[in-house]
Amino acid sequence: MPKSSASNTSSLQDNSFYGIIGETPVMQKLFDLIRKVSEDDFATVLIRGESGTGKELVAKAIHNHSSRKNNNFVPVNCAAIPDDLLESELFGYTKGAFTGAVNNKTGRIQYADGGTLFLDEIGDMKPTLQAKLLRVLQEKEFEPVGGLKATSVDIRVVAATHCDLEQLVSEGTFREDLYYRLSVIPLQIPALKERKADIPILLESFLNIHATQRNRKKFTISKTVYEALLSYDWKGNVRELENLVQQLAILCSGKEIQLEDLPERITDDFDPENVDQEMVTTILTSSKQPVRPAAPSQKVTQPNSPEPPGNDWEDGQVDFKVLINDYESQLIIQAMKMSNGNKKEAAKLLNLKRTTLLEKIKKKGLQGMWE
Repeated sequence: MPKSSASNTSSLQDNSFYGIIGETPVMQKLFDLIRKVSEDDFATVLIRGESGTGKELVAKAIHNHSSRKNNNFVPVNCAAIPDDLLESELFGYTKGAFTGAVNNKTGRIQYADGGTLFLDEIGDMKPTLQAKLLRVLQEKEFEPVGGLKATSVDIRVVAATHCDLEQLVSEGTFREDLYYRLSVIPLQIPALKERKADIPILLESFLNIHATQRNRKKFTISKTVYEALLSYDWKGNVRELENLVQQLAILCSGKEIQLEDLPERITDDFDPENVDQEMVTTILTSSKQPVRPAAPSQKVTQPNSPEPPGNDWEDGQVDFKVLINDYESQLIIQAMKMSNGNKKEAAKLLNLKRTTLLEKIKKKGLQGMWE
């Protein structure tokens, strides 16, 4: 409904800071730090965080919240550009500096003049370039490759890394003086597993984006799927979550995302019996996301063998759905008995996907009935 959609959009805006989504205390603290850091236009910032946590988004937020926002934000991925090209990319070069240099080239440092230079994966920069970068930070000037005259520049440098720079300093691969120059203001981005309460609003945001791009209606998400996602470790962090949503928006055939729609890396180690229900309920309640409740448990009589239920026609009719449901439950219980409680083996016996078996066990309330 339009009214609900507007409400959802407003909710997302309330929880977003320059495109960074989060309502957990640790993220609100990060937003406050970004605001304070942005008030100073000169001190260098070192952003730390695992891959996929959104280091470039944080760097952009610092730039966009500062007085430099009307000038260029220039990102440079030090790990993606070959060492022999990174110097000319950063500092530019003069005509005739080397074979093929037929014209002057403006480097990214000069292009960032008045704005922000973002050096991603700074830990991969080779030592010779580290020395040249140190001069830029100390003297606020640089020399293009092949140039003889220094050029003044007014930039703010924001660097980022997933590496342990202190370890690199101790190993002699990263300059200690540059490290201290870069880490005047350190910022740590929490991993997604440290802020799982943000997963529902991140899901809503990504589903809105990727479903809309593909002209699909908004998906609903079953409670079991939320349980699986909240139990997962998310080594790829927010980037992994968004990639999953994009995959679901393309491949999910129904209107609701089910457990079997999730990739095996998420479902293989998921066991509904080990879910922290208090944690899940707290997160879903606080996020105010619409969640389809699990189907009510069915009372099942545990049989000695998976024989079909008796056919009692005395009343002139039978309840087909109840009989089928009871027989299905008996088959599951028997398969779990035969596999000594091993759900993967039981799924093979029943020719089912493991995720489908887990879903049926939970919906029917069969946990432990084979013991």
